[in-house]
This record gives sequence, structure tokens and C-alpha cells, in this order.
Amino acid sequence: MTNEKRLDAVNADVIRPFNKTEAKAAMTALKEMAAAEPAIATLMAEETPLRDFVVSVFSLSPYLRETAVITPSILSDATSEPLEPLLDSIVARARNCWRPGKGGTVPSEAEVMVALRRAKREAAFVIAIADLARLFSAFDTTRWLTALADAAVAAAIDHLLLNAHGSGKLKLADPNEPSGGSGLAVIGMGKHGAGELNYSSDIDVVVFFDVDSGTLPDPLDASETYGRMMRRLVRILQERTGEGYVFRTDLRLRPDPGSTPLAVSMDAAMIYYEGRGQNWERAAYIKARPVAGDIAAGTLFLKQLQPFVFRKYLDYAAIADIHGIKRQIHAHKGYGDIAVKGHDVKLGRGGIREIEFFVQTQQLIAGGRMTDLRSRRTDETLSALAQARWITPVVERELTAAYWFLRDVEHRIQMVRDEQSHKLPTTEAELKRIALMMGFADTAAFSARMDTVLRTVERCYARLFEKEPEGGEGKVSLVFAAGQDDAKTLDYLDKLGFERPSVMSGVIRGWYAGRYRAMQSAEARERLTALMPDLLQAFAAGKRPDDVLLRFDSFLSGLPAGIQLFSLLGSNPAILSLLVTILSSAPRLADIIAARPHVFDGLLDPRLMTEMPTKADMKGRLGNFLSSSSHHEDVLDRLRIFAAEQRFLIGVRLLTGAISAEVAARGFSELADLLIEQALAAVIREMETAHGQYPGGRVIVLGMGKLGSFELTAGSDVDIILLYDYDDSAEESSGPKPLDSMRYFSRLTQRLIAALSAPTAEGIVFEVDLRLRPSGNKGPVATRINAFGKYQREEAWTWEHLALTRARVICGDDSLRAQADVVMDEVLGQKRDVGKVTSEVAEMRALITQEKPPKDIWDFKLIAGGLVDIEFIAQYLQLIAPARGVEVDTGGMSTAQALKALGDKMMAPGDLDTALEALILFTALSQTVRLCIDGDFNPREAPQGLIEQLCRAGDCPDLKTLEGEVKRLSKAGREIFGRVVSA
Repeated sequence: MTNEKRLDAVNADVIRPFNKTEAKAAMTALKEMAAAEPAIATLMAEETPLRDFVVSVFSLSPYLRETAVITPSILSDATSEPLEPLLDSIVARARNCWRPGKGGTVPSEAEVMVALRRAKREAAFVIAIADLARLFSAFDTTRWLTALADAAVAAAIDHLLLNAHGSGKLKLADPNEPSGGSGLAVIGMGKHGAGELNYSSDIDVVVFFDVDSGTLPDPLDASETYGRMMRRLVRILQERTGEGYVFRTDLRLRPDPGSTPLAVSMDAAMIYYEGRGQNWERAAYIKARPVAGDIAAGTLFLKQLQPFVFRKYLDYAAIADIHGIKRQIHAHKGYGDIAVKGHDVKLGRGGIREIEFFVQTQQLIAGGRMTDLRSRRTDETLSALAQARWITPVVERELTAAYWFLRDVEHRIQMVRDEQSHKLPTTEAELKRIALMMGFADTAAFSARMDTVLRTVERCYARLFEKEPEGGEGKVSLVFAAGQDDAKTLDYLDKLGFERPSVMSGVIRGWYAGRYRAMQSAEARERLTALMPDLLQAFAAGKRPDDVLLRFDSFLSGLPAGIQLFSLLGSNPAILSLLVTILSSAPRLADIIAARPHVFDGLLDPRLMTEMPTKADMKGRLGNFLSSSSHHEDVLDRLRIFAAEQRFLIGVRLLTGAISAEVAARGFSELADLLIEQALAAVIREMETAHGQYPGGRVIVLGMGKLGSFELTAGSDVDIILLYDYDDSAEESSGPKPLDSMRYFSRLTQRLIAALSAPTAEGIVFEVDLRLRPSGNKGPVATRINAFGKYQREEAWTWEHLALTRARVICGDDSLRAQADVVMDEVLGQKRDVGKVTSEVAEMRALITQEKPPKDIWDFKLIAGGLVDIEFIAQYLQLIAPARGVEVDTGGMSTAQALKALGDKMMAPGDLDTALEALILFTALSQTVRLCIDGDFNPREAPQGLIEQLCRAGDCPDLKTLEGEVKRLSKAGREIFGRVVSA
């Protein structure tokens, strides 16, 4: 904190007196105080900006004038000392008022109450006068008020603990530091927790205790002992005496306040929140902070509560609850149209609560995945939302400026008479008082600015919240009663474009009859009723609404519950439109949504369609998501959740044309890299816990096949090889259950496979294939690096060297990575017998054709001249390049990159261009098919939407034209293969 802020630096005319009468009364009071305080006499001796400022303050705030009259030394100190060191000393005095005196005498409760009230009165005066002088910002004011509240609560708690220790009711670890290790934690909620207290604020606290802390001689006495203590805490802080009060104190935010004691055990609280906690309580704990008592215990409790507040994936039904909270605020007496006089700056339209609600709602939605959004302070969260692109920089600036302006107004309303009010005066005279305290020349200027700010907040708030469903008001009335069609409903369906309205009506009636599990609750049916008009219009937006509705019916049949998804779709029209696109063209994606609706979470990120996240971005998100994992199984579940969601999001980008097939392939592959890396790290931790470290043990994972060449599809398995090494002198691992090297690294590999492919409640990450390891299925599952090198140099077949051209190290030890790179560079750098390689590659391709003939022209991988041929060309060129004198490092390249790097030197220009054209088309078509359906593409059975997707991917107007392109390029590709792979 700086020591430079002094009142004598106040600018002239920062505020003006309320009127001449009040200014004269202020002067009279100051002259009386000057008789007792030399510093005030000096202040009054000549006309200065500081004297004018103090006169203005006392004319505008009866409370501040009365405070100075009662204790003139407060004004004397404030006008003669640096402000922040002065406040530091006041806060420190409050914090330490419980401590025994020099003689060891423990202060009485009455003495503690007096000390805290005097500290509050002095601090409140200094903070207010510094704020009115514009030496403190609203941020400074809230920070100092919070610091005072923290000190007061902490001092009261220490006093109570020490008192209980002295009477034998508690046994403290260290009476000199009563709170430390006591297990009694006071959590500041709301503005207190966020460090945003207003001038006359109440404080909301929740008190928890750990029955296992050892503080209580008999844990069964906990509720009674701590309950009495909390009643005394409230009395210490809020009882009005001749010295005033400290803070009005509210304990009602504890779990189930109507039936629980004032202090709640941490175990009971955790059971409550995990089983019965509501969404408003999740929102409340966003700002929660340990403020007194055992801070370490409070911090641990809040950390354990994080999964309740910020969930792994959003409970979509929470959105409806959020809207319900909003409507309750609207129904509040203080909420209404914008009118400056009498307007509630906290609860009224365009007020502080709307900004806070704007922020906290998005924290609930996205905070589970984006830890940067978990800030307690409103302004910090607005900044984080802008950084994450959930809001625009313009909205951030507007709402931040509006927030602090309204906080300034709120403080001045309360500074007038120290009243916990948030309403502007209803009379012109009193409104003028607030305007002058804000530094405006008159009420007209203040009112104009106030109106602008309120409408700015209202506009931003409305964009986020004013579109929620309101029970179907203003929408068409649709009837789907059991057993019969409604004529008006059928007419409506016909006008929308449904070809068989009666059949479609029957399908919908089945939903309402509870035919499917997702529709068996009354709430789900209510949510669907509110959504139905929008849903039908979205179905009708395409060419075949009947087909889309029937696909939705199939989708609904597999959905485990409907409330969450219907809530999400009702609140996000863009996601509803996207769901219709998926239903019409991508049954595979629809099945994924039905099985795991949480994959939709990522669609709430506004960056989805504007950019593809980099590998570094995904790594950061995955790390944040895994950071809350409590055990190994939780890590595995979170890997599956993240994998499903991110694959889904990459697929959605591809489906909507936001990214190309090549970008999607790299995205799927980089995602796989990160998942394998984290799975390996988790498995190594588990192995070391059970069996210890292996001396000198090092592990890497090689990505092979399409994973190695960054060409995975949405449904790809992953081909990997695990390589390891260790100290030759080591015989076994160092843990309680030691293993020899073969068993240690084989078991590690098996655990890695299980971590990725064993089904849990969240599914699998992906299937793992190890058949490309040395000796294939006959060899060990893990290979030592020297054995890998020997095998590749002396025993590997040509097809295995072809596979090696796509190998790359995904993760693991850096030094072992370097060794593996040396082995692969050496093997691939050999000058081979070109004729022998050519003959073997041609034979391999012929064998594939014989054993796996293409099913039809749409088998893009196996058709003559298809993907296999083009990939063989690239791999073949990599093997023979050294013998042809071509030195190009193709490590880590995709097929297209390898073709470009080698084809310029080893292929005819026209052949290279055609091969690349074919590769791009077949990759785009293959990626789309693998994304949208599970089996092979059959034009006669495929959804019309998928056919349209394929035509778009191939840049063709219809399927017949696309088929012609596939035939043309596959024929050309086969001819190129024959020319390139020839002796």
C-alpha cells in the first residue's frame, strides 16, 4: 500500500456544500471542535481546498458530521496523517483487541465490543472522507471495509475461543493463536467473501467446525458449544450500544437454516450440499472466502466443495433455476422501470444485482471447465469473461464502469446517515445531496449520467437473460392429447411443411404419454411443452421435416433424462438449430448426445465457431479440468468426459464447415496426444504408489498409423507402441511390492491400455491397438529401447518400415525420446534396394486388394486409387528417398505434407497435384462419414442431410456429380500408384 494519499492533496471543488445553511452549521461544528483539537484549529485558520472540502462533507453527511463532533480526534488524525497507514493502524487495533494485556489480563467481552465499535467508527469516517475526496476509488473503499470486517470477525472469534478455552469447554492447541488448528472456520459470503463490502453493509457468514480437530473434549457437545458461541458472536458484532455497532451479522446462508444450529459440522455440510444443495447455494459459494477462525480448515473445506459449485459438466436444469431467481428479483418491490428518483441502485432495473447476476450465471455455466472464471470479485470476473471471449471487450468496459459508478452511488446513499439503503431519494432536495457527493454540478447532470448507466446495464443484462422461455406465453397453442388429433395442431403442422401431420402428431403424443424414460417426469413434459413451437419450427427449416422429427424421436428414445437438455435448448436457439443439423445428417453424433448430453457443454463457449483451439489451449483446459480430480478413477472419468466433449466439438466444427477435414484430423490427433500423455502420467503415479519407481526407469509412447501422421478421424482407434529403458544394474522396483523389469513395464503398459479403453460410467477414451509393436501380437506389450532398435535394424519387414514412416513420439521422457528419434532416423535413412522395396510394396497392395476388396465406390480407403494407394505412395517415397539421393526429414508429417516434401523431387508435377487433389477429397469424405455414421456409407440408406454434407465436402452440386469425381480421381490415383511404385 502506498503512503502518499493525504487529505491535504484534495482538489478544489471536488464536492460542493449542500446549501448555505448546512455549510454554516458545518462551520459552527468545526469551530467547536477546533477548541479541543489543535490540528482542526490549524485547518480552520485559513481558507484552503481542504477546509472547503471538510465543510462540504459535513454539510452533505449528517452522519459524518456527528461522528466528528463526538470524536474530534478522528478528523484531526484524518486531516494530518497519511490515510492508508492510519487505516492500517485502526484495522490492526481491531484485529488485536482480544489479546491479553501486558499483565496477562484477558479483555472482557464488553471491552472487546467497545474496541471494535470505536475501530469501526474511526475506519468508517476515514474511508468515507477519503472516498469523497476521490483519493480512494470505489475499489479502495470496498477493500478497506472488507479488511475491517475480516479483522472484527477474526478478533471476536479469537476472543470467544480463548474464553471457551479458559472455561474448559475447549482445548486449544495454542492459546496465543486461538484460531490456528481449532477446526472452527468462518466463511465470508457475498460481498464480504468477494472483498466488495459496501459502506453500511451487513456481513453474511457461515460457520463450520471439524469434529475431529481435537478442540472439543466431547465432540457430542459441538452443536451446543459452538451454537452458544455464535450467538455471542452476533451480539459482539451487531448489538447497538452507546458506542454504536460493528456490523449487522447474518448466519442464514448456512445449510437448511430453519433446522440446523448456527454452526454446522463440515461433514454434515458436505453431505447436505452433495445431496440437497441448490443452485442458488452454488451461486452463493462462488464468492465464499475463509475470513476468520481456522483459515486452513476453511480453505480445505471450500476446496472440497468445489465440485458442488463448479461441476464437471453443467446441470442444464440449473438454467431454468437461474431464470427463476431472475424472475424473483423482478418481482421484488424495488424492481421496476428506470426512474432516477427512488430507484434502487442494487435491486432495481439496470442495478448492481443485474451486473452481479450477469457474472455469476456465466460462472456457474462455465466455471467448471474454465478455472479463470472462478474469481470472487465482480470486476475481475468481467475481465476474465472478456479474456475468454464470453463477452466482448466493449461489454466488459461498459459493465465494469457501470459497476463502480453504481457502487459509488450506493456508498454515498449510505454515507448520508449510515443507513443500509440502496434507494435514491425521492425528493429533488435529497437527490441534490447525492448528486453533489458524486461531484456533479446539479441533479440534472447526475440524473442524465445515472439514466445512461442504468440503461447500459439493462441492455447488457437483457441480451443474456431476456430470451428465456416464460411458459409458452405468446406462442402458438398446440394440443397433443392422448388418443386423438387436434385439428388446429394438424393444420399448424401442415403449414410448417410436414408431409404426414397426423403421423407426426401421433409420434409427439407418444412422448407426452411417457413412452420414453426421458419423458416420464412431469417437469420434463412441461419443459418440452415450452420448447415445442421452437422445436417444430426448427424441424421445418430443413427439406424433410418428417425425417428430422422421426430422428428426434429415435434420439429421445435413448436419452436418459429430458429436463436438462430441454432447458438448454429452450435457452439457446443456436444450439437447437445445431441439434437439428446433427439429427438430419449425423446419427452417430446424435447417439453420442443421447448417451452423454454433457458433450453439449462446450457449445456454450462463444469461441466454438470462431476459432479452433490450439494444442496448448486444449492442454491448459485439460489440466484445469483434471486439477480437481480426487483419485485415480476420477482422473480416468474426467479424461473420458473431456475426450467425448472435445471430439464432439471438433466434429461440430467440421459438420458446420467452420474447419476443414485436414484441420479436424490434426485436432483429433492432438487431442489424442494430450489424453495419452495425461493417462500415462496417471498410470505412472499409480504404479509408483503400488510398486515404487524402477531405478533409471524411463518411458515413452510412440504414435503410429493415423495418430502418428495427424490423420485421426472422429471414430479412429489409436495405434501406439510403448518403449522403456532402465539402469542395467537394477533388478527390481523400489516399492513395497517390487517387480522385475519385464513385469513392471508390461503391467504399466496394460494399465495404460485400461486407462484409455476400459469402459467406465463415462465410456472409454478410445480403443487402443498395439499390433504395430515389434513381433506384433506375438511380442511383449512393451519393448525396451535397445530391443526396438535391434528389431527395426535387423528383423523388421518392409511393411513395418512403411509403418515406421508415420511414427512419432507422443509423450514421455525427453532423453528416451531422443534415443528413439535416433533409432528411427537411422532406420529410415538407410539406402535400400529400390527394386526389392518396390516389388514388396506392390505385393502388399495386391494382397490388401485380395484380402480386403473395396465394398463399392464409396469405400474411400480401399478403392483402387483411394486413400491406401496414396498413403502407400507417400510411405514408399520416404523409404526409397535416401537411395535416390533425396534428403528430407519427414518425421511428424502428415501424408499430404510428406507428398509435398518428396513429390516435388520424385514425382511428375501433374501426378503430385492430382494425388494431392484425390487425398484432399477422400480425406474430407472419409472424415465426414466417420463423423456422421458408424458403418459404411450407403446412398440408399443414408440420411439426406449426410448426402448434402458429403456434396458440400466434395464441392459438388449433387451425389451423382460427387460419384463422378470419386471415380475420376480414384482412377487417376491408381494410375499414379502404378507409375510411382514401379521398378
